[in-house]
Amino acid sequence: MNELDLSAEISALRSTFSDIKAVVGVERLVAQIADLSEKAGAPDLWDDPEEAQKVTSALSHAQSDLERISTIDARLDDLEVLVQLANEAEDEESAEEARRELSDIQKIVGELEVQTLLDGEYDDRPAVITIRAGAGGVDAADFAEMLLRMYLRWAEKHKYPVTVMDTSYAEEAGIKSATFEVDAPYAFGTLSVEAGTHRLVRMSPFGAAGKRQTSFAAVEVIPLMEETESIDIPENDIRVDVFRSSGPGGQSVNTTDSAVRITHIPTGTVVSMQNEKSQIQNRAAAMRVLQSRLLLLKREEENAKKKELAGNITASWGDQIRSYVLAPYQMVKDLRSEHEVNNPGAVFDGDLDGFINAGIRWRKRDDED
Repeated sequence: MNELDLSAEISALRSTFSDIKAVVGVERLVAQIADLSEKAGAPDLWDDPEEAQKVTSALSHAQSDLERISTIDARLDDLEVLVQLANEAEDEESAEEARRELSDIQKIVGELEVQTLLDGEYDDRPAVITIRAGAGGVDAADFAEMLLRMYLRWAEKHKYPVTVMDTSYAEEAGIKSATFEVDAPYAFGTLSVEAGTHRLVRMSPFGAAGKRQTSFAAVEVIPLMEETESIDIPENDIRVDVFRSSGPGGQSVNTTDSAVRITHIPTGTVVSMQNEKSQIQNRAAAMRVLQSRLLLLKREEENAKKKELAGNITASWGDQIRSYVLAPYQMVKDLRSEHEVNNPGAVFDGDLDGFINAGIRWRKRDDED
């Protein structure tokens, strides 16, 4: 076989990866892990469960970041050895393995490089995502459920912890809305580019045969604030309604009024939770999300630029950020970054990294213009 020479590609990867490590701050990360490990080992840690959860979660995230960096370093070293062995043995199979490994590492380093662009005030926070069906009737409700599955599959592929906090089912098919939390490092910064109106074009399985249907769904992404940043909400400013959790078709999934809906009267902000089994747990979860939304609103009033965090999403014609076309051709296209693929099935199955990375790069360029 011809000699395998990947030296230029590996050198370029090492250079990019060196820049990434400088931005991440490996020494700072190591010091942070040492400090959090000491706190996690304190005998009275779980005397305050909320604080303990913060410490253990932060430690897990920091250890994951450091492990990812260490793994890439080791894989680059192993790749150079693999190339050398392939050339010495003149083994085409080993050479092909080296090419695949190079491609895998390039993809991972590219994703890490995108993460270094996430330098916003809230970018490192967990994210709370709400999906709402928009214009389009039953098709819109079905589309909203398709988007929910898409994001859950994306999180599953990345092994990110997800909690579905509330789901409101539509009568015929699909969902009216759903809210879920992604608890991962930089979840908000990563997923915030998904906020906006999404548009689906397809042959409707619910309408007259042979007719294309256009439907819309809105995606809202907010950062989950820490408890220390929460704002006081007077009891007189909220209305709390309790009801039975419901499933598809309006079926009750339990026999007690455990689901909670909180309305913030001054702003009209509404948060519903039915994931937990007890009313107390659902109320606590709903208040935390409500505080996050109200804190955003407060900061948006202080600084208009913060509006991009959640935005004004109408879920109808004229403001869509992405189109999913299933008929008469197959394509998913982001209208901001112009990133597109011809495999909608893979996208709906959670293959979103290309769109997310392109969106983050687009936003960075847009901010600099």
